[in-house]
Amino acid sequence: MLRDASWCKRVIIRCGRTDLRRGITGLVSIIRLEYGLDPLEEGTLFLFCGNRRNSIKGIYYDRDGFCMIVKRLTDGVYQWPRNSDEAMDLTHEEFRRLMEGFTVQSSIRTFERKTEKI
Repeated sequence: MLRDASWCKRVIIRCGRTDLRRGITGLVSIIRLEYGLDPLEEGTLFLFCGNRRNSIKGIYYDRDGFCMIVKRLTDGVYQWPRNSDEAMDLTHEEFRRLMEGFTVQSSIRTFERKTEKI
């Protein structure tokens, strides 16, 4: 279910580590108080990662209440952005890379080809 994000319109992750002992109420309070985002935005999946990076929690609002998703890897860790405590809006491609074990941002740099005028 989590590998395919086609069911959600938007994916927002909290960079850095989160205490995954928190339940829905605690995670909703992080969304509201720390980032000023609306957790009742339908179709938005909010993801959080713990200290060990082998499990994530996600919450989303589904018309009549919140749903919580927990995924723990049996082997390996998520390449979760650890640079700061900020929220990051992911594209579907970035989300797919994260779920497949790669970093969110591609490490391959692209350059624009400069054309010379004659």
